[in-house]
Amino acid sequence: MSAKPTPTPHISLEQWRSLVAVVDAGGYVQAAEALHKSQSSITYAVQRLEHVLDVKVFSMQGRKAVLTPVGQMLYQRARQLLEDSLGMERAAVRASAGWESEIAIAVEVLFPTWLTLECLDAFGKISPQTRINLYETVLDGGAELLQQGKVDLAILPKVPPGYRGEILQRSASIVPVAHPDHPLHQLERELSLRDLRKHRHVVVRDTSVKRSDKTHTVDVAQRWTVTNMATLIGAVSRGYGFAWLAADKIRHELEAGVLKPLPLRGGERLADFYLIFADSEAIGPGVERLAQVFRDRGEGTMLTRSVAPE
Repeated sequence: MSAKPTPTPHISLEQWRSLVAVVDAGGYVQAAEALHKSQSSITYAVQRLEHVLDVKVFSMQGRKAVLTPVGQMLYQRARQLLEDSLGMERAAVRASAGWESEIAIAVEVLFPTWLTLECLDAFGKISPQTRINLYETVLDGGAELLQQGKVDLAILPKVPPGYRGEILQRSASIVPVAHPDHPLHQLERELSLRDLRKHRHVVVRDTSVKRSDKTHTVDVAQRWTVTNMATLIGAVSRGYGFAWLAADKIRHELEAGVLKPLPLRGGERLADFYLIFADSEAIGPGVERLAQVFRDRGEGTMLTRSVAPE
């Protein structure tokens, strides 16, 4: 008995992609820019989808278009469909090419830079022809790159929903610091969050498109938000404010005496780091080998020491 032919979908992958882009980007104009298409083509794709399925994806609330309950369901399923499609393409490329010619990895900026570079260098000796694209991410930036299929591997302080992660490094110490001459140090007593609110807080910007205020460790009137960790460390080392920083990130500044931990009550925080594959069912040999380098080098380098103020 012959198998029944698989039904042909009425909606194309490109139409689903247009719908997802409109929601993610926040409108038709923004979606057109993100997909490098005309606004009319994006509008037509969504309207055609609505017509063929006989549903309303968006409803107007005032002047704003919002997803209907049916639209929300279609959006979630469409995102999964696009992710599955990308996963199939990546798996096919890996199966045909063998050892990957290029690997993309996202690493949270709080993870020790020296350890990342050592691992990449060790992997480079194993596979010198493999190109590495390193994304240094903040907060939700790494999860976003995973979801968009832009990286093969990520090292993040939390595992995004829908992914599996393995612990790579436990209890990295994150401490509040400022220049020794900063007014907070001149108080010469244990500090509270109320003390910090009177001074400038320097933070690094979330690298995800949908940025949030989660970088704000404490609510202050004065804040500088910068785009990279080097600028943040430089600003705090020069006395322009205070910040929470991974102790390992600033070990040289601490040793040089340009940064000093603040005596804040309950100020030290601990962060774990996880190794996360973009697609755990289709891991290329190069990605697996790079992950193993991080596992091997990560053993015995857990940053559990507490940096206490003098």
